[in-house]
Amino acid sequence: MRIVCVIPSRYESSRFPGKPLADLCGKPMLQHVYERVLRAKTVTEAAVATDDRRIFEAVEKFGGRAIMTAERHRSGTDRIAEAAMALNLEDTDIVVNIQGDQPIFEPTQIDEVVEPLLADPSIPMSTLIYRIIREEEISHPNAVKTVFDKENFALYFSRATIPYDRDHIHEVDYYKHHGIYAYRRHFLETFSKLPQSPLETLEALEQLRALEYGYRIKVVVTPYDSVEVDTPAELARVRDIILSGGAWK
Repeated sequence: MRIVCVIPSRYESSRFPGKPLADLCGKPMLQHVYERVLRAKTVTEAAVATDDRRIFEAVEKFGGRAIMTAERHRSGTDRIAEAAMALNLEDTDIVVNIQGDQPIFEPTQIDEVVEPLLADPSIPMSTLIYRIIREEEISHPNAVKTVFDKENFALYFSRATIPYDRDHIHEVDYYKHHGIYAYRRHFLETFSKLPQSPLETLEALEQLRALEYGYRIKVVVTPYDSVEVDTPAELARVRDIILSGGAWK
C-alpha cells in the first residue's frame, strides 16, 4: 500500500501573497512542510500540488516533487484529487492532505491521521482535532470547532461555538479542527466529484460536503497543537519559535 502526502499550494493569498515561498530561516516555508512530511513513519512519498509555476520550480529546486494542476479547483482537496490521478494510485492507497501553511506541525500527526484507515477498511476519511486550551479560540471563527459521537465520528464542524452551553453550568471540552486529512484514493475521487453542499458554502468548510452527502469522517484527538501562517506577523511568530528551539530547524 502506498501512503502519499500531497500538499496543495497556491501563490495567491488575500492576506499574504506568495506565502508558500516566504523565507523562513533560510528556506521557503513550503520546504519546511515538505521535509516534515517525510519524517512521518507511515508516508511512502510526498508531492506538492500547485497551479503556479513559481511554486513548481521552487519545489523542484529543493529536490521535492511537484505536480501542476488546474486553476479551477474549489478547494485544496479538489486539487489533491487531480494530483492523485497523476500519481497512478490504487483504489485502496491512502492520500494525506496537509496544508502548506503549517511549517512546524509534528510529523507524528500524519501517522495519527492515517491509523484509522489502516485499522478499518470501511472508513473513507479521517482528520485531526485538538482540545482547545486557549479560551479565546472557543469563540474565534478561525478556530473551527468539532463535535463527534461516542465512536469518534464527526457530527458537525462549525466556525460557531459548538456545543453551546445554554445554562452556563457545565464544564465543556471544546475541540478545534486541524486541517490534516487522510482519504482512501477511491473516496477522494468520489468526494471531488460531489457538488458543493449548502453547509459547505455557508461555513466555508469543505469537510461539511462529506457529512452532508452521508459519508463518515473519523476524528482523531491529537496531543499537538498547530500554528498556521496566514499573515507576515504569524510567520514572524513561527520564526521565533524555530530560533528558540521550539521546533526542528
